[in-house]
Amino acid sequence: MTPKKLPIGIQTFAKLRATDCYYVDKTHFALKLIEEGSYYFLSRPRRFGKSLFIDTLAELFAGNEPLFRGLFIQDRWDWTIRYPVIRLSFAEGVLHSRAALDGRILDLLEENEQRLGVAGEARSISGRFSRLIQRTHEQHGERVVVLVDEYDKPILDNLTRPEIAREMRDGLRDLYSVIKGQDANLKFAFLTGVSKFSKVSIFSGLNNLNDITVDAAYSAICGYTDTDVDSVFAPELDGLDRDAIRRWYNGYNWTGEAVYNPFDLLLLFRKRLIHPWWFETGTPTFLVDLLTQQGFFTPRLAHLRADQALLSAFDVEHLTPEALLWQTGYLTFSTSRRIGARTEYTLRYPNLEVESALNDVLVKALIGNPGRASELASRLYDLLMAADFSGLRAHLESLFAAIPYQWQTNNPMTEYEGYYASVFYSHFAALGLDLTPEDSSHAGRLDLALRFNGQIWLFEFKVVELEPEGKALQQIKDRGYADQYRAEGQPIHLIGVEFSRERRTLVGFEVETVLP
Repeated sequence: MTPKKLPIGIQTFAKLRATDCYYVDKTHFALKLIEEGSYYFLSRPRRFGKSLFIDTLAELFAGNEPLFRGLFIQDRWDWTIRYPVIRLSFAEGVLHSRAALDGRILDLLEENEQRLGVAGEARSISGRFSRLIQRTHEQHGERVVVLVDEYDKPILDNLTRPEIAREMRDGLRDLYSVIKGQDANLKFAFLTGVSKFSKVSIFSGLNNLNDITVDAAYSAICGYTDTDVDSVFAPELDGLDRDAIRRWYNGYNWTGEAVYNPFDLLLLFRKRLIHPWWFETGTPTFLVDLLTQQGFFTPRLAHLRADQALLSAFDVEHLTPEALLWQTGYLTFSTSRRIGARTEYTLRYPNLEVESALNDVLVKALIGNPGRASELASRLYDLLMAADFSGLRAHLESLFAAIPYQWQTNNPMTEYEGYYASVFYSHFAALGLDLTPEDSSHAGRLDLALRFNGQIWLFEFKVVELEPEGKALQQIKDRGYADQYRAEGQPIHLIGVEFSRERRTLVGFEVETVLP
């Protein structure tokens, strides 16, 4: 197979097809959507190919048959019909006032009016949008297609200023509510964004949208599957560790087939280097601040449970860490189950990239000294490789000593065992190590298990008042936490770690090793 161009940054279907780029055919999803319904909503994290899919739909409805030659849909679509398409995108620029939003909407409506040859005459935005749909249908003789990209960006850009975010939400709600009332004039509508705002807040007037965000049949509508990587991108895999690519980048899942983020893989193939490409394109400052302010227990991130209502409860006045983590792509679905009338989901990190990079920024925020945290990270790896327990104790003392005193006294989190466990866990997880937090067995729940360099490390944490009490190591022994690991035939290190509530640092570190 001959190598092609890597479509890095290309979100235009015509440009991608005209420049001999790699393309993962998504037209079977487009056909399925059109055959099964008329009004859809899809939420996906940033840089997952939403804009390219929107543009593909636009070209399909416009009847640009040459662009689709050789693709799944080519001989399954009636190319003699051309549907007029209204496109609205809020991807460009940052808006910080309701007036700026209204101005942007009016510009978008005017662009569509000029392209479709329809005059715009209305006093209100909703009236002008409604008139645009009606007159486009009348003039073109076919019902209208409405495509909205990044429908929520004006709200997300203002989450740190709730009063502005609410104004943006109200303005967008007024715009989108037009779609429901135009059913007679519409063929199809498709809205995409990052966040799944509750229907009450922004889609209260648009209750006929089919939300396919967690529909198993559409899990791979954006992103690349394992099969896509092995077939479409086969020429790019030579010289790369295929298993490492899976561990680092695969795993995003919306209750169906798992996918890779396209941006990650395209940069990997260009740079030939495994690196957190996607994570580095957006610093989750707001998310990290929310997690630390709420005292979120970071070991939960590896195995978090949430019901459908909680994940959908995303609005300006009600931001839950679980919903924010999932919708922004830092957590993904692992399993789901029915509990009476509810659906409960288990969330996890999608892959090693997110696990290591997210915990790196979290531990820097938790200790309030980012520079010191970076310095200590590489030292931790060397100590674990050498199984240097005295060095590890000194290292952990340095880690907690790096927390500025003023930051500690102003942060109530440092009063609790969960804070120290969070710092400890995120410090280890930032290295991308094989960790199992809160590992359950018949005897109880171990705080943290680490598999590394042919050895197993079992950690238990306790907060004591002032001096070490030896309770952490004793609990590991009394409850037989090591028993379930003996069959692996590796040395097992039992490590009890104790933190002083009064001194706010590590005061106890006991180790016993069980040989196979």
